Amino acid sequence: MIKSISNKLTQITLLATALYAAGASADDFEAPIFSFSGFGTLGVVHSSEDQADFSSSIFKPNGAGYSHAWSFDVDSLIGGQVTANLSPKLSAVLQVIAEQNYDNSYRPHVEWANIKYQFTPDFSVRIGRIVMPSFMTSGYRKVGYAMPWVRPPLEVYGLVPISNNDGLDASYRLYSGEATNTIQAIYGKVDMTYDDGNKAEARQQWGIFNTTEYGPLTLRIGYHQTHLNIKAFHPFFNAFRQFGPEGIAIAEKYDCNGKLIPFATIGASYDPGQWFVMGEWARSVSHCAIGDSTAWYASGGYRLGDFTPYLTYSRSEADSNTSDPGLAVPAAAGLNAGLNSILGSIPVQQTVSLGVRWDFMRNTTLKLQYDHTDIGAGSPGVLSNIQPGFKPGGRVDLISAAMEFVF
Repeated sequence: MIKSISNKLTQITLLATALYAAGASADDFEAPIFSFSGFGTLGVVHSSEDQADFSSSIFKPNGAGYSHAWSFDVDSLIGGQVTANLSPKLSAVLQVIAEQNYDNSYRPHVEWANIKYQFTPDFSVRIGRIVMPSFMTSGYRKVGYAMPWVRPPLEVYGLVPISNNDGLDASYRLYSGEATNTIQAIYGKVDMTYDDGNKAEARQQWGIFNTTEYGPLTLRIGYHQTHLNIKAFHPFFNAFRQFGPEGIAIAEKYDCNGKLIPFATIGASYDPGQWFVMGEWARSVSHCAIGDSTAWYASGGYRLGDFTPYLTYSRSEADSNTSDPGLAVPAAAGLNAGLNSILGSIPVQQTVSLGVRWDFMRNTTLKLQYDHTDIGAGSPGVLSNIQPGFKPGGRVDLISAAMEFVF
């Protein structure tokens, strides 16, 4: 695994050198400067629910609970980043991460790979694979060391499970007294692989985000939208179409075949140093079977030397139908059941998380976290790999421990 990451980093180094040689002269600037940084998490999770799995992403095939009483796959990862400063205005970044994939491997993947041009000190454009800036912590979503918790609240962050975007973004910074305001716009696409190789595509993806910083206060608001195509849904809804106009109407309503998915978020944090509070609200509208959801969380902590105890409350609700009568013909009973299974998978739950962070050595922290989740009636919550013995609703308790580091 480390060898594969090293090979990827070597590739970006060679690419950056080639760009330098092709587009600049020695009179313009000094030789490029390369820097490397790394990060990682070694985590383990136990779940009280043994008929379903808890995982940190829909792109992971299993987790803690049914598949493993104690799972090291939920949060564990290792990543490395190379930055190439090709000139005072031109730079390139490659970030490679190895974590559990949909096929249960730890094959490294490219998280970021982009070139940035700094037109002015306050205006820049990046092209390539860039961060998907949906949330307040998106820029370090994979770097657990930079966050107070073991993982971001899944009620909110699960609404947009993708963390990068293939395309471009532009960022412009403005100043007003002691306040700094940054506007970021993105455009691009994403290809996703999940559940034993099933494919999903996000196309014509664009968004605009505004972040205001005033001393210890940060305010953020964002909106983005995409056209989502879930290929695994097509054969299922094509079966509905064979039942004539009523079946076609159901298929057109629920099939994710390029449907528009808008997403909005608002966030705020206040961190004067000794303590912090933060929270985010998000709403997703799918116009297809994956449903509409609203979610939010509030979190706070207090720093006592090397220890930071924290408390988080998070909640997700379904804003669309979680069932449908389907077709009123006996031959469609199986299709109706399948449709309601999809609609009923919209997460409805609330979680109270209590944890502590211990910065016991330089660049390394240990976190312990307890999560108590009440799942809404008829919903599996954020659980996956549901087994026949699973009962929707109910309660789930999680115990998580993670050692996180940067280097």
